[in-house]
Amino acid sequence: MDRKKELKQLFKETKVEAGIYQIKNQQNQKVLIASTRNLKTLKGKQFELSMGTSTNKALQEEWNHYGKDAFVFEVLEVLKPKETGFFDTKRELQKLEEAWLEKVQPYGVRGYNKEKAD
Repeated sequence: MDRKKELKQLFKETKVEAGIYQIKNQQNQKVLIASTRNLKTLKGKQFELSMGTSTNKALQEEWNHYGKDAFVFEVLEVLKPKETGFFDTKRELQKLEEAWLEKVQPYGVRGYNKEKAD
């Protein structure tokens, strides 16, 4: 099997994991807490910031100011699906993200998240 086919097969077999991640500015300790259904997409978030196309304006401005080396991408928690019965990944991921937002409080001077209006 050629290398390209081998890599494609490996990609298909790799388990997709949902979870919570943070993007941390090591210069001022501000963080963005977010969730994704596929933790493999974190490279895509880094690419968005590098291209200047992030929808989070404050994060994008500081990325442009401090540079990519000032930021660290970290997985905080992987969502563990139930073994049996129905499992609503989207809802469970949302609950997990809310718990992390409550714990870290990444708002204002502490982070790049916007507080949700009730």
